[in-house]
Amino acid sequence: MTVDWQEARELAYAAGRAAAGGAEPVALPAADGRTLAEPLRALTDLPAFPTSSIDGWAVRGPKPWRPVGRVLAGQVAPPLTEDGTCFEIATGAMVPSGAEALVRIEASTRDGDGRVSGEPRNGFVPEWRRPGEEAHKDEVLLPAGTAIDPAVIGIAATCGYESLNVYPRPRAGLLVFGDELLTGGTPGAGRVRDSLGPQVPGWLRRYGATVDPAAVTGPVQDTLEAHLTAVREALLTCDLVCTTGGTMHGPVDHLHPTLSELDAEYIVNTVAVRPGFPMLLARVPGPGGRPRFLAGLPGNPQSAVIALITLVAPLLAGLQGRPAPQLPAVEVTEAVRGRGGDTHLALARLSHDGRSATPVGHVGSAMLRGLSNAHGFAVVRPGTEAAAGDLVPFLPLPLVTGERP
Repeated sequence: MTVDWQEARELAYAAGRAAAGGAEPVALPAADGRTLAEPLRALTDLPAFPTSSIDGWAVRGPKPWRPVGRVLAGQVAPPLTEDGTCFEIATGAMVPSGAEALVRIEASTRDGDGRVSGEPRNGFVPEWRRPGEEAHKDEVLLPAGTAIDPAVIGIAATCGYESLNVYPRPRAGLLVFGDELLTGGTPGAGRVRDSLGPQVPGWLRRYGATVDPAAVTGPVQDTLEAHLTAVREALLTCDLVCTTGGTMHGPVDHLHPTLSELDAEYIVNTVAVRPGFPMLLARVPGPGGRPRFLAGLPGNPQSAVIALITLVAPLLAGLQGRPAPQLPAVEVTEAVRGRGGDTHLALARLSHDGRSATPVGHVGSAMLRGLSNAHGFAVVRPGTEAAAGDLVPFLPLPLVTGERP
């Protein structure tokens, strides 16, 4: 039964979320790119003690002040007990109890007896950080489901964490179907070059999966026996197996009979979207009661990528415990036609500020030139058209780390 495009994404996400694995501890340096499986809480007040923001003097009472010591970062400061005294203090050092103000070194002078005079700064920027100014002990800093990046690792280290409890990375594999495919050389004589085997693992990794090179296989011979053997073997080590081609019911399309042999349950079987409608997602019984998944991608390259970002991206988000992907709205600079009762995904390139999108050329379902020049797809909902200047949802392709449109 054909499913609405938005509903298909929601079904894929819910299936992944229900099958997400339990938490596992990972050392901070290895946590980049993972997902918090539980809230990140402050282990202590931040800062844990009053901390100087300047190089200068911690003073008590009226000036001039007599220096009675020095406090450097990493030391425990003794208290200032007498009026008219001060400690020299370094940035990051503990502010001694009894100090009434901090005076910047550049705003101070010393007389012939070595006594210090100066004025504390008046303004909005404090000269020292108070305990708990950034966070209080046990305060939730980040919720479960947060994608971990270097900034998250930094705040975790500041709190005193050695490791973080994260969701497991989904293990993904790829089976390329099609006797007509070449794995090298130029196309000709009725055969075409396989473009999905080299590119799909990269998309999967950008969505958070791990892909062992040994889990990329193909072309798989166009027989039911070969398909069934390849899928069974792949599911032994993968949480998700993607296949390319064979999603229809042609004379050499053996995916549906393979799924039947494996007692698979369809989550989605064809989606009302153009291009890419003959896509599918199935749940396959796995060891220990935890299911495995098979995503059937169409054989046409652009359609296969559309299936990836329609079904596989939300599935992988769910498996990693991340929030369901939300689509930003952009203004299209040109008219984009509708596709009747189907959602139309139109390849488009974003403006530098990311607020508008311009459709690109070479957008046939078998073409990749347009895809290579696009940042994602403008989404035109069923029964609608998009005129120049209209706001539409935008389905982004995952970017290379650090890349911006």
